[in-house]
Amino acid sequence: MDPTRRFTDLVHRADDEIPLDEVALCIAAVARAHVDVDAGLALLDGLAAKVAEPTLDGLRRLLFVDQRFRGDDATYDDPRNSFLDVVLERRRGIPISLSVLTMEVGRRVGVPLAGVGMPSHFLLRDKVDSSVFVDPFHGGRLLDAPGCRRLLESRVGDGVTWRDDYLAPVPRLAIVWRMLTNLKAHYQRMDRPGDLAWVMRLRVALPGGQAAEGAEFPVLVAPLN
Repeated sequence: MDPTRRFTDLVHRADDEIPLDEVALCIAAVARAHVDVDAGLALLDGLAAKVAEPTLDGLRRLLFVDQRFRGDDATYDDPRNSFLDVVLERRRGIPISLSVLTMEVGRRVGVPLAGVGMPSHFLLRDKVDSSVFVDPFHGGRLLDAPGCRRLLESRVGDGVTWRDDYLAPVPRLAIVWRMLTNLKAHYQRMDRPGDLAWVMRLRVALPGGQAAEGAEFPVLVAPLN
């Protein structure tokens, strides 16, 4: 199936049925036609099969110790860090792509994690013990709520006033929006209207996307006309 159509079908499911791994791989396949979505899913299956102990600690050990997934500090703004197939290959990514990877491998082994859309830095929250947070960008380290607040303050200083709801779980659709928002911002900064056009097509395809992005779409892709 065409990856744009596949993406559209997936994001219109009930929120808890949206497969973030498949959606993320579809985004990569729209960007680069050679990406094999099903092959990427098989790689995630393979990682899950290597989790020796189906616990949060076992998942973290596999991904961040054995497989050495890490945040890409050196080339953080490289759009490749948003493509799940490249993250799987390079073992590097940004907070949200590494979080999607961790969530989806965790789902396969029965370790339930929720996305947390804290400003400036995406995290995960343990669904079993909601006081535990995971920071995939920094080697899968565990944090408590005060630790999350210190992390935010270290990144933005006094630029954001802390709110406890920054640590609330976010819907899966909101995670997809945030992934595409990152790519939209990348391509706007890089002045790449061709890439911006496919990102905007995906954003318009999201539930509510036409209302949110319809007016801006022709303006952003006007350089292609």
